[in-house]
Amino acid sequence: MTNDLQIQLSWEEPATGERREPLLNVPIAFGREFARLPAEHRGMRVSRMLLNSNEVSRYHALIDWEQDHLVVIDQGSVNGVYVNGQPQTRSVLVSGDTLQIGPYLIAVTFGANASAPDTSPPSTIHFNANTNRPDPSLPVVQPLTPPVASNFPPLAFQAQKVSVQALHATGLPVDESDYLAIGAGLGSFVWADLLRISGVRADKIVALGLEAEPYARYKRLCLNSQIPLYERLRSNSDSCPDNIWGWPSYALREAWGDLAKGEIKSAFKYLWQVFAEPTFAETYTPRAGNVFDSIDRETKRIGWNQIYRYGRVRVIRKTDDGRYCVAYSRGPGNYAFLVSRYLHLATGYPAIQFLPDLQAYREKYQDFTSVVNAYEAHDRVYEQLEQHGGTVLIRGRGIVASRIVQRIYEARKRNRNIAVLHLMRSPKPQGNKFQNTQRLVKNHYEFQPFNWPKACWGGELRAMLEKASPDERKRLLADWGGTTTADRRDWQQITAQGLSEGWYQITFGEVLDVERDAQNRTITRIREQSFGEKKLFADFIVDATGLDAKVDANPLLADLVKHYNLPVNHLGRLTVANNFELVEMRSDRGQMYAAGAITLGGPYAAVDSFLGLQYAALVAVDGLAAARAPGVQRLNVLSSFSQWLKWVLNQSP
Repeated sequence: MTNDLQIQLSWEEPATGERREPLLNVPIAFGREFARLPAEHRGMRVSRMLLNSNEVSRYHALIDWEQDHLVVIDQGSVNGVYVNGQPQTRSVLVSGDTLQIGPYLIAVTFGANASAPDTSPPSTIHFNANTNRPDPSLPVVQPLTPPVASNFPPLAFQAQKVSVQALHATGLPVDESDYLAIGAGLGSFVWADLLRISGVRADKIVALGLEAEPYARYKRLCLNSQIPLYERLRSNSDSCPDNIWGWPSYALREAWGDLAKGEIKSAFKYLWQVFAEPTFAETYTPRAGNVFDSIDRETKRIGWNQIYRYGRVRVIRKTDDGRYCVAYSRGPGNYAFLVSRYLHLATGYPAIQFLPDLQAYREKYQDFTSVVNAYEAHDRVYEQLEQHGGTVLIRGRGIVASRIVQRIYEARKRNRNIAVLHLMRSPKPQGNKFQNTQRLVKNHYEFQPFNWPKACWGGELRAMLEKASPDERKRLLADWGGTTTADRRDWQQITAQGLSEGWYQITFGEVLDVERDAQNRTITRIREQSFGEKKLFADFIVDATGLDAKVDANPLLADLVKHYNLPVNHLGRLTVANNFELVEMRSDRGQMYAAGAITLGGPYAAVDSFLGLQYAALVAVDGLAAARAPGVQRLNVLSSFSQWLKWVLNQSP
């Protein structure tokens, strides 16, 4: 067989949960540095797959076709290659196998247009030590059981209600809990934290997810989008995921820390900001590192290590006894079920929002170096700029684009031969209006301290949205929303300086396509308003258009919506009640709630903010208390103060 054999690879990006399903020609090389991956192998063009993780070696593994067998070969990687959970240096692959490279779990199936090899499932084959090829004179070792990935979840999950007895009949582990949080990120953590404060024991709560630190994915997205730990987030002082009471706030904690170090001026600056913002002072926002440290403290206090379990949830179903069941994988070939009465969905943003023309460019040229997303690991772009200079084309004009411009400004201190082309679809002459207010615009950036007006969190705009009909909500969110960036003076000064010095330029137009020239530079062809077509040449393109949280971008949620015919709102997100319950999923003995970006478009605007996650947890736990859920005690003045004192003293709830 020649290299016209195509295989289907499928996996979910560890950083974002985005589903990838490329259909590729063999041979296929995997690694984290595109330049280290071979362009040809034995005279055949190689499909090169870039895996962005430090756990992946520069050139990690190769899938090749050898004597009627598809074989994966470890290229001397540091962390090895696993096939169906077993470490392998060379191994035959069969359709349905799971290949693990670093944090990537990649399912391998053969393309429909390929003449499939012998699919009797040999897992290992003996290789001749001299030729390094399969030796037909030696026996093939057959596995005891075939891969079960295609058989999980079992057929019982096609029903509207799954029999608990049928779960036990599979012979796979079946666990039970009162409370189950799916995602194990910040939304799950905030909900579990409030449950613990409300009296629920840690052994009654399970949080299923892929990373033990609840902020791990958020932290990675921050670092990738060039927000290091010492930089400030776009968050309010009293939006404290570790402290449901919001006091002491981040500003007070940072001021106290600076006072202890003798830095009196900066300490009083933070307090003045909180007192005078935003009219007389720039809005205070906490440092990323301080936020993560505070969450670490709270995870230990509430026993998060007992609550968290590693697992990738495949499907969610109602059970025949009025509860909910999830089928999940605990690793390659390791599957289990978990049954719970109360379920909380906070899966976050499932996908990077990659512009279609840039995605088409990457697929056409297999170029993952020149064209990057701001939320991908792309430090190499700035390293190359600092060493060799160049031109960067930025797409998008929100908070992430502002931070990318700042990072390039910092790189220019090392190399002045760096220029920025900022491509925007259209000019922004004035900001959004609502009643008697209007947002400020400078240089086509629309400014606002946070991603929504502050009254959306707990003021009159929150109450207005809760009372509104679906059509009214659509209009209100359109008026209040839009792409904005923080009104930081340093960012405004950088933009003004770049425009005056000429190294920063703003261009408007509709993108027609993106190609590559003979010097491997990107060519973005745009149609300018009233001026015809124009070509923009750049060494790098950074897509800063954001993240995608639509239901259909998340296989788990898409399956849930389709299976139970759940309604979605005008933004393609889950429809929830004012207390964030998925009313259509209510069962005889349980309730299901959701939180975060997957609920945008409903009763609350700032759902993906720290305070938004806390608000969703508050109203959801109030709903649990009203339903007399086991262990949940509604907080009153005395019990709340008692729990706050325990927080201050760092005692278990």
